[in-house]
Amino acid sequence: MSLVDESAQSDRVRDALTAAHLYYMQDLTMDAIAHELHTSRSSVSRLLSHARATGLVDIQIRSPLDAPSRLELLIAERFQITAHVVPVPDHATDVDRLERVALSVARILGQFFDSNMVMGIAWGSTMNAISRHVTPKQTHNSQIIQLNGAGNMRTTGLSYASEILGRFGYAFGAHVHQFPVPAFFDSPATKQALWRERSVSRLLEMQARMDVALFGLGSPFSEVPSHVYAGGYLEEADYTSLSRAGVVGDVATIFYRADGSTDGILLNARGTGPDFGVLRKTPRRLCVVSGTAKLASLRGALKAGLITDLFVDESTARALVAAP
Repeated sequence: MSLVDESAQSDRVRDALTAAHLYYMQDLTMDAIAHELHTSRSSVSRLLSHARATGLVDIQIRSPLDAPSRLELLIAERFQITAHVVPVPDHATDVDRLERVALSVARILGQFFDSNMVMGIAWGSTMNAISRHVTPKQTHNSQIIQLNGAGNMRTTGLSYASEILGRFGYAFGAHVHQFPVPAFFDSPATKQALWRERSVSRLLEMQARMDVALFGLGSPFSEVPSHVYAGGYLEEADYTSLSRAGVVGDVATIFYRADGSTDGILLNARGTGPDFGVLRKTPRRLCVVSGTAKLASLRGALKAGLITDLFVDESTARALVAAP
């Protein structure tokens, strides 16, 4: 970046900070701010938008009276987790529902991740949506680790996974560690052999000391298909095996049943996601869910004890607490 570009960027940050302070701290109108800064009202609007998008301003809404807050309390009492319920109209499509929940998560993710921390991220449709909106927050000596491999018979999966993780890394100024292995090995023996390699064991050790894990839930029933089900990762025989095992969903390509159990699910021996025992040791486990089609998957994940913080749309939250 040239000195001219750096100067222009610095001026924009300064102006955005000034406008934000006048608007949020001194209650000036945009017209008044425009007059004070000798600019137009539309320019002030752009400065305020820039301040929000770049993390200069952090807006939080807390209301003890609205329906989502009551839902959050009910979920917390029943499941012993922290719930963040995102208001979304009941008539919204699953695509719009996902986008709204993802945007809400992206805006506050920095509250959970800071310098000298390790965050594990599972690639997929939900993480892709979140990554496009993450509010920047500069951290130091922070690490982002990919939780599961992304390769299959059609592609290495590197471009898809790296693009998602790269957005998070850029937003937080964090070092990104990719996991360049298939999503599923052809043989459990191949996985066991590769897991003993020092280059791979280094990544596994990093996963084992995560401070934060961020993941969505895979489900074969959602209107927005989970990437593992729609991206050519599973063959017909795999679907048959999962159906016979009573699988309701997956986290980072590790499958589970409605009661949260994973034992005897053959595909897990070939999957590259972290064992649930490893995941449960992570202090903060942020699960992002949208759409009632993922309700069975969500209940199973709660039974498995995988979640400490749940981000969910209002309709799905209501359905979750309505069940006995």
